[in-house]
Amino acid sequence: MPELPIIPESITVHLGEPDAPAENVTLPFPDYIANVASSEIYPTWPESAIRANIYAQISFALNRVFTEYYRTRGYDFDITNSTANDQSFVNGRVIFDNIQQITGDLFNNYIRRIGNVEPLFAQYCNGTTVTCPGLSQWGSVSLAEQGYTPYEILTYYYGDNIELVTNVPVANDTVSAPTFPLRVGSTGDQVRTAQIRLNRISTNFPSIPKILATDGIFAEDTEAAVRRFQEVFNLTPDGIIGNGTWYKIQNVYIGVKQLNDLNSEGIRLEEVTRQYPGVLQEGSTGNGVENLQYYLSYLSQFYDTIPPTPIDGVFGASTRASVEAAQRTFGLPVDGIVGEATWYALSNAYIGIVSTIPQEYVEGVAVPYRGVPLRQGSDSDTVRLLQEYLNYIAESFPEIPTVDTTGYFGPRTEEAVIAFQNLVGLTPTGVVSAVTWNEIIELYETLYQGNRLGEGQYPGFDLGT
Repeated sequence: MPELPIIPESITVHLGEPDAPAENVTLPFPDYIANVASSEIYPTWPESAIRANIYAQISFALNRVFTEYYRTRGYDFDITNSTANDQSFVNGRVIFDNIQQITGDLFNNYIRRIGNVEPLFAQYCNGTTVTCPGLSQWGSVSLAEQGYTPYEILTYYYGDNIELVTNVPVANDTVSAPTFPLRVGSTGDQVRTAQIRLNRISTNFPSIPKILATDGIFAEDTEAAVRRFQEVFNLTPDGIIGNGTWYKIQNVYIGVKQLNDLNSEGIRLEEVTRQYPGVLQEGSTGNGVENLQYYLSYLSQFYDTIPPTPIDGVFGASTRASVEAAQRTFGLPVDGIVGEATWYALSNAYIGIVSTIPQEYVEGVAVPYRGVPLRQGSDSDTVRLLQEYLNYIAESFPEIPTVDTTGYFGPRTEEAVIAFQNLVGLTPTGVVSAVTWNEIIELYETLYQGNRLGEGQYPGFDLGT
């Protein structure tokens, strides 16, 4: 599902039961809502009742779109016209003028529970031949005749803990699946979204291990959780989140959270807060830029067509020139802007090179950054290398605590990393990305070379008498 609800420019309706062979119709979202309203309620009803019903119809439809309810189940539509499953929709029907006008006023508004993100699964029924826990359509008429406002009608049926979200953005892309498969080394909002959902799923399926930090960094603990999820749900256990695994995670997450239920657990805002800027371009600053510059500078040693750029965390003219050269080298559109395609081309080229370098610790030999950020929960030979380098540096800098070389990144290793970052003036995040790793191996190599004895050099010792 998208990070936050949006109003789709269009919606695809299946004209029948979900599994029935039937036509799909795609039409603008406001036209769909006007059709549903004209099919389910009467234009002669009091306006407050009409508005309350349209709010419910919009929220119901948006819940289906936002959770990708049918698409996560392999269907090629967003909603059906089966009243046993969804809302009434009569293809080609006449739309009532007043309903068309009210829909135009309301189509980019929806109901949600206070504190939640997702549109309310606003269940409703006619209230005469069929009753249900949600809104009664004929009951809404009675309340409107008593002077209830649309909001008061809605709170009468759905409770006082609801609110109306207004002026929601309209967009033409509600597909949430990642453009590129997510794997060890991937970072970003989609990684964090998958981590949050896997951790919630693991509450119901405890054999799926918890991910220590839902920070948008796809490290070994995330891979382990993905792999176990795939085993539990009969997917290929490769530890990679492609479209199939992404939608299965979403499908199970919807189920355990009961998002398609009137009394769902709900999605809290903190579960979808964006943490990464995504696009990097001239004027950008920060750790993401530093990592980009590190990749470019390293690749420049292997590609004569890519000039190096200073690793200073500032995306200036030099970095832009290096990015444009890399885009030409890898056959990408040359715009000097680092979007997903450029980022993955650079990181994949970098990882392709360093993956040929053995990971075992050899004294005095520093291994380049492996392309995977390390932080609490990481468990790999690369962590063991990190621990060896930190312990060597700690011999000269006692403010850095020594750690056991277990290959597991626990609190003690994080403490050592933070101490190192403070020592060299980096932001003390406790996460080892490209910039921190590069500083570690540079200091390690400097200390190692300085401690070696050249020919003719001798240690001091006492002369016997």
